Amino acid sequence: MNSEYYIPAGSGASGPFATSVTPESAGWTESTLHILKLTPGQSVDLTSGDDEIMVVPLSGSATVTSDGTKFELAGRHSVFDGPSDFVYVGRDSSYTVSSVDGGRFALCGARAAEKLAFRYVPAADVSVELRGAGNCSRQVHNFGTADTFEADSIIACEVITPGGNWSSYPGHKHDENTERESALEEIYYFEIADGPDDSNGFGYHRVYGTPARPIEVLEEVRTGDVVLVPHGYHGPSVAAPGYHMYYLNVMAGPGAERAWNIVDDPEHTWIRGTWSDQDIDPRLPLHSNDPTGLRPTRKGA
Repeated sequence: MNSEYYIPAGSGASGPFATSVTPESAGWTESTLHILKLTPGQSVDLTSGDDEIMVVPLSGSATVTSDGTKFELAGRHSVFDGPSDFVYVGRDSSYTVSSVDGGRFALCGARAAEKLAFRYVPAADVSVELRGAGNCSRQVHNFGTADTFEADSIIACEVITPGGNWSSYPGHKHDENTERESALEEIYYFEIADGPDDSNGFGYHRVYGTPARPIEVLEEVRTGDVVLVPHGYHGPSVAAPGYHMYYLNVMAGPGAERAWNIVDDPEHTWIRGTWSDQDIDPRLPLHSNDPTGLRPTRKGA
């Protein structure tokens, strides 16, 4: 089914962006994402406006300049080569992204009340977590989560799901501000690794609601696709056998606390209890840009 919350690759282009998700286009108030494609030698001048921005290389390297300060992003060949370095741009800032060799860059954004400093974070400082076990094993790059990076409201991370595995599972939600839950609008941006002979990979992603707030999304996803999660349970994200799946999560909410608090679908939360008796998928961690090697932590969530 094709949902209003599914944005196929190429259908959300705007100006210099191959994909553009704004509060206005999504019908919400906080989270944004722009995918910037630069040709070799190209430079684009941008403004952050009401948003704080994280510039994350998906492929290629870049230079980001703001307020007279310049940071060089080494980037990576692809999203399957481990975490990337990134820069943070505060709200109400002008900035320029340029690339000698060209590439693709995610501009992860969220409405921000406070302007914070322009900063650079090297790839070696990005926390890598192995989550789940068995065919629910996945690799999480916690570059912009609330417990790893200071920001006003944005929460962002990357997830690598090996071919044949399930992630964002069991289905969970974060659409209310309660003692157990945070109200967060979430963007999923997908890339799928090619198979032999450059065969095009794919996966599936589901969003489903509650009786009080129904929503139903079940989409085949490919590289460049976006799924919006305004509310409801979301998961699983399923990587087809033979094709590793990557997704970038960008979240923000109107609450006073910057936190990722979730509740599971109570019908499926028992799955977590089975992981203690299973090993993590031996294919993880996937490639690393850090010459000293990834030092992942294991968590069961």
